[in-house]
Amino acid sequence: MAFRTLEVRHQDAIATVVLNRPDRLNALNTELGRELLAALKQLAEDPGARVVVVTGAGRGFCSGGDLKEFYELRQRGDTEQVRRLAADGKQIVLTLRRMPEPVLAAVNGPAAGAGANLALACDLRLASDQASFTQAFVRVGLHPDFGGTYFLPRLVGSARAAEMIYFGDPIDALRAEELGLVNRVVPHNRLEEETRTWATRLADAPPLPIALAKEALFRRLAPDLEAILDFELEAQARCFASADALEGFSAFLGKRAPVFQGR
Repeated sequence: MAFRTLEVRHQDAIATVVLNRPDRLNALNTELGRELLAALKQLAEDPGARVVVVTGAGRGFCSGGDLKEFYELRQRGDTEQVRRLAADGKQIVLTLRRMPEPVLAAVNGPAAGAGANLALACDLRLASDQASFTQAFVRVGLHPDFGGTYFLPRLVGSARAAEMIYFGDPIDALRAEELGLVNRVVPHNRLEEETRTWATRLADAPPLPIALAKEALFRRLAPDLEAILDFELEAQARCFASADALEGFSAFLGKRAPVFQGR
């Protein structure tokens, strides 16, 4: 399948998915979300792929949802399209967790909002020392999605997760490593090399025990994850329809501080 907003590269048994909207810091719009889901579903059925790497083109991993598109949808009152976007996000997360291959996120720069949670949905995370992680939703009046309210408390504890979600402050790569959000931080100019080393080791391992270990690690948690993704979908639709979300989008695009009224 040909893609417009991402690339899928194959080298030996390693498949690399590159989010490819660098002019928008690889922000997730409708097209990228649909293509990412399609690519992951293809790879889940690909017997030639033993490991999947997810990374971003340019200087960012993924800046989250495309707020320009969200603003246009909000002005039209198109809540159903946002529900469809959130539903695609749910399926992306479930596919990452259910596919037999181990999935390695190579976080090459800022990962914000849904982009941060996309990285958390992967099995393993390598981060450049130029990476950062931000639960940016509150800044524009939105609710976390892509499983953020599931993954964060399990990785960093509920109090730290609440701090990150409620305040939306960025944390740098070293702090992310301290908190357990990433497995390892490497110098930016060595990220590609280290990713290749890890991916090659995974590809050279016997695939059956890796697939079964992944199922053992995550299978018992699957019902909780799906329930939380469903809750996030409904919560996001409700927040999107609020006046505060419209103010948040407008303020972001206008490069000003938002003034939230609780409506």
